[in-house]
Amino acid sequence: MPFAAAIAYLPMILVAATAITVMLGIAWRRDHTVTVAVSVLGLALALIAQAFAWRVIPVHTPLLDFDGLALLAGLLILASTLACAILAHVYLESFHGAREEFYILLLCAAAGGLVLAASRHLASLFTGLELLSMPLYGMLAYAFHEKRSLEAGIKYLVLSAAASAFLLFGMALLYAQTGELRIDILMASLDQNAGVWGLTGIGLMLVGLGFKLSVVPFHLWTPDVYEGGPGPAATFLATASKVAVFALMMRLMLSTPVLQGEWLRMVLTGLALASMLVGNLLALTQSNLKRILGYSSIAHFGYLLIVLVVADGLAAETGGVYLITYILSTLAAFGVVVLISGTTGGEDASALHYYRGLFWRRPYLTAVLTVSMLSLAGIPATVGFIGKFYVIALGVEAHRWWLVGGILIGSAIGLYYYLRVTITLFLPQPGMRRRDVSDDWGLRAGGLVVLAIAGLVILLGVYPTPMIELARALGDVTIRLP
Repeated sequence: MPFAAAIAYLPMILVAATAITVMLGIAWRRDHTVTVAVSVLGLALALIAQAFAWRVIPVHTPLLDFDGLALLAGLLILASTLACAILAHVYLESFHGAREEFYILLLCAAAGGLVLAASRHLASLFTGLELLSMPLYGMLAYAFHEKRSLEAGIKYLVLSAAASAFLLFGMALLYAQTGELRIDILMASLDQNAGVWGLTGIGLMLVGLGFKLSVVPFHLWTPDVYEGGPGPAATFLATASKVAVFALMMRLMLSTPVLQGEWLRMVLTGLALASMLVGNLLALTQSNLKRILGYSSIAHFGYLLIVLVVADGLAAETGGVYLITYILSTLAAFGVVVLISGTTGGEDASALHYYRGLFWRRPYLTAVLTVSMLSLAGIPATVGFIGKFYVIALGVEAHRWWLVGGILIGSAIGLYYYLRVTITLFLPQPGMRRRDVSDDWGLRAGGLVVLAIAGLVILLGVYPTPMIELARALGDVTIRLP
């Protein structure tokens, strides 16, 4: 068992060791390329270590549960962080200021995400959540010479601190009700006697975690932070950060009888419907690509909440499939934004007019952004269609017709603004100032990563079997607590 636990902990150890190595390297000598190389190598080794961890799970330690859910979330977090690190190299090449510290923050946030996704104790839950959130404050405000970046960092700092306060207060009430900190024992105690304080504690924790997922009505920070934050930071926030929080919510909802009560299902149903409709409707009026992606993420996690509402049958597999489809589509979209934004050290190229006529200048880059938009819309032959199909099938299987209707209406609304972005790429080139990438973008690491992700979006959309098998394995090994 100690050996199995060591193998399970190895990805976290490698990420933490990489962060320390990068920090010591910066203290000795600043070199942006070397810092990126060390960060990428450490994250790649951590991804390889996840394959070895697959052989020893499930492993249970006092603070962490290493099962299929933790492993899949860890794979997505590490893969997203690896893509963000490579894209950050492109973005920061023309950055005026210190560049190397960004990678320390990125690695620390990834380590926090890994801890959060595997948490089985309130102490590890809060530690992981704060280790994930606190580096994001610095990452979002990293372009300190830009007013919007500082605004994004301060907004996320204030609102995230408020959400953490709700979460801590909820934990305190749960501890007062049960006298336990380990989540499985705590929830088993609540199943016998929840009481007013126990239900209030669950509600407060839901508020704190709902903010991190930016579901309605805790969503107001999302478009501003996405727009103002540097491209790589917004990419990490939209992908790895949300995967870690949703994995924790899946662990709680799918394994705890007291959280499967009808009252909580009704609350989650309301949050899901509101997120689907509000996220898509507000995106209709946007003329900024990063804000569109922000509202899109609100809608997509509204779709994902159906997994927590049903919490049975294909729920675990559906959650795994949809997370994979969302991560790939979002990384491809944000990757194009980062590549174009990295050409100058100024404001990100997030306004839609920057992308008008992109097809006539960069057809392959246009293909990547088109594929990502179609995938987010759930068009067939893209990976997004598979995820949308799974979510609708789950709702039909559970007879949650309101949610199925919400998905269909939200998807129809979303189709309009996703296609609006796509059509903009093919319009005649404007006479106004534009942004562009270098001629050899497709031969550089960032360009290759974006092209590879777009290829996966198409490949897994046409042949989704490997993705489905991976998600099904998650469902097989997730431990249901008594």
